[in-house]
Amino acid sequence: MPLYTSKSVLLGLTALFSAVSFTASADEITTFTKGGAAIGGTDPVAYFTEGKPVAGSDEYTFTYDDVTWKFSSEENRDKFAAEPAKYAPQYGGFCAFGAAMGFKVPVVPEAWSIVDGKLYLNNSLKVQERFEQDVPGHINNATLNWEIIKDKKPEELKEPIIRN
Repeated sequence: MPLYTSKSVLLGLTALFSAVSFTASADEITTFTKGGAAIGGTDPVAYFTEGKPVAGSDEYTFTYDDVTWKFSSEENRDKFAAEPAKYAPQYGGFCAFGAAMGFKVPVVPEAWSIVDGKLYLNNSLKVQERFEQDVPGHINNATLNWEIIKDKKPEELKEPIIRN
């Protein structure tokens, strides 16, 4: 696992994540939403079936963990409804790299990866590149950090979590 001790790296990450506007509600612990739908209305099943983000439709929705999810087809909605934990993104839909650093950061649908059958989203394509530099290490750190940050509001998370 990488050790994040460089002061410049910490300052850069803090600045990056502090500059992001957080709009998640105080009750939001399941997924970052935009416009009232998880992943900004992107179909989570499409990442697995089509290998890319696909816009969901108001015609095909499902509520899971008090969040509205949109789908591009009835088939995808039904797949999600049968196994939501299989298709929902990790870390409540927040940025995987951000979670690895101890932050809850919103995502863009275009920055994604599937690792060991799980969907991971990131804040930007640039952040996705950073995530891909050490996928196992970042997933490990994010998973450990998620237990600490999952019930906190994004604005409460001001300092990165350093792991050895």
